Amino acid sequence: MSTKSTLKTISTVVILALVAGGGWYAWQVLKSDEIPEKLEPYSEVINEVKSHIKTTEELPDYIASGNGRIEATEYDIATKIAGRLTKVLAEEGDTVEAGQTLAVIDTDDLNAQLREANASYKEAVEARKYAIAIVEQYKSELTYAQTELRRFLELSKKGHVSQENVDQKRTAFKSADAALKAANIKVVQSASGIEAAEARIQRLKANIDDSTLKAPIKGRVLYRLAEPGEVLASGGKVMTVLDLTDVYMSIFLPTAEAGKVTIGAEARMIIDAIPQYTIPAKVTFVAAEAQFTPRSVETRAERDKLMFRVKVKIDSALLKKHIQKVKTGVPGVTYISLDPEKGWTDKLELRLPE
Repeated sequence: MSTKSTLKTISTVVILALVAGGGWYAWQVLKSDEIPEKLEPYSEVINEVKSHIKTTEELPDYIASGNGRIEATEYDIATKIAGRLTKVLAEEGDTVEAGQTLAVIDTDDLNAQLREANASYKEAVEARKYAIAIVEQYKSELTYAQTELRRFLELSKKGHVSQENVDQKRTAFKSADAALKAANIKVVQSASGIEAAEARIQRLKANIDDSTLKAPIKGRVLYRLAEPGEVLASGGKVMTVLDLTDVYMSIFLPTAEAGKVTIGAEARMIIDAIPQYTIPAKVTFVAAEAQFTPRSVETRAERDKLMFRVKVKIDSALLKKHIQKVKTGVPGVTYISLDPEKGWTDKLELRLPE
């Protein structure tokens, strides 16, 4: 809301308050959770003013507070490989289940490559069979060459054959031995060819499977970023899904308070849109280094301070129970207990929807 419209709204309520009985009455109306019956026609305006007026609240020194916005973990549904988008099966705002198909990438080219890879695999298997057969052939030739060499050595001793004939048989034996070794190497190479073909088939099947984009978690589609027919590069985003069971608020606390916050400390959240409820939460992270607070913090004075970011998470079981009501981006205030031995104030006692 703009400043001009806010001032106009406040002026309207002031006029109503004067009609109803003065400024003190207006202040009581703004502090109360209930709206008097005679002001019911103006309830929308009064609630709007309440959201823009920060009433002074005295908190015990063992409770720290800070404002922020409800956030949820986001999952980008993106392509693993480049391709043309053929189907997008979810709209913004849809609730999707884990494993549900969200989009499909064209796989015609991959399927053609897979057929080629299968053919190469069959060829590699046959090549190994042929290499094994060649090994058996060279084993026989080596055995024959060895027998011939022994025979000629015996005949040479008796003077029946010349030394030249013996040398020829010895050369034939060595050639047969070398050929057998080469054939064994071919068997190993053919086995490696089979493994390479299997790996290629496995890779292509994985790419084909990855061309069907599925939801990694149960959640809600936040953004739909691409449409059927678009060609996306590797890593191209198709949509963003919110994990509504991982909802948190980040607030910023000064050193004096942040130093007392412990991981797992109890916390309470009050959301501006539903101030009648007090939601339980726990601290899951405290920054190790101070920083200037971001622009999302409401006042300039707070942004100029060095603060510590504290992450407070709502219990996932509670979120699952009310998952259809979970909204992100809405502002609110988080309260953190700095002393577990002390209780909460009446305002911060648990109040949950049915």
